[in-house]
Amino acid sequence: MTISYVGLGSNLSGSMTDPRQQLNKAVQRLSEHPRIHGIILSSFYSTSPIGPKDQPDYINAVARLHTELLPLELLDYLQEIEDEHDRKREERWGARTLDLDILTYADLQIATERLTIPHARMEDRAFVLVPLLELDADFFIAHGKSSAELLANCADQGIVKL
Repeated sequence: MTISYVGLGSNLSGSMTDPRQQLNKAVQRLSEHPRIHGIILSSFYSTSPIGPKDQPDYINAVARLHTELLPLELLDYLQEIEDEHDRKREERWGARTLDLDILTYADLQIATERLTIPHARMEDRAFVLVPLLELDADFFIAHGKSSAELLANCADQGIVKL
């Protein structure tokens, strides 16, 4: 089994429910996969959008899970869950019903057109680092910097624990 951290975010209500409920439903779907186990979910956080400012605030969280899926299999499953929540990929960093990102996958480093692990921008995002620290106060990203060190360098990004 491999430990992976997955970022979850939503700032639009979809046909299913509001953003908080969508995150809960996404975690439920993750737990239904026979090759994903032991999911631990951080608290939810309200965060200001990083991209266009003319969109609602996000609800974000991070899930720690054990998986037997290979990285691309996990990515495929995450995108399947996003599609079930009417995810549209129209505007970079735009509003979305559900966003699921592989943040880390053990200590693996991948850089392909389709997948980058560790997630390319996670070290600049308080909405990733704060929930990561909640789940693992000693978390280190592959290049050796702790989440706490990286968070100290993040500008105020308007994150509030719900």
